[in-house]
Amino acid sequence: MKTLLLLNGPNLNLLGTREPGVYGAATLADVEARFQEDAKRLGFQAECFQSNHEGALIDKIHEAGRRRAAGEVGGVVFNPGAFTHTSVALFDAIKGVGDLPVIEVHISNVHTREAFRHHSYISPAAAGIVVGFGVDGYRLAVEGLARKLSGPA
Repeated sequence: MKTLLLLNGPNLNLLGTREPGVYGAATLADVEARFQEDAKRLGFQAECFQSNHEGALIDKIHEAGRRRAAGEVGGVVFNPGAFTHTSVALFDAIKGVGDLPVIEVHISNVHTREAFRHHSYISPAAAGIVVGFGVDGYRLAVEGLARKLSGPA
């Protein structure tokens, strides 16, 4: 059974307490538990990882690329948090590992927020993007990833 990886970037460990009017009341543990359930329902195993450190996220993407080549990992659901708007290094990591489908997800609609949030360095490397559906966006992302992995509709 292939694994789907959930990566969450900086400050997402504060879900449930950080700006609940923007991000809601669900905690990171809630998001991860739902991701595990959704992956299992779709026939996958799941692994979750959160870091406030760009290099740790890059290392996970590199590892996922190697595991994808070995047939172990299907793809990644990734909320890069604020690194979305700043990290060429994460873009390069995703592009550098080759055939690794990455679905970019954001809890809030970044396009209705501050202007600096309107640009994503990750989007051009992503296989799909889910924005603005709250934590339900993770479910949409994992379902979209599963569809991409099953081939053309």
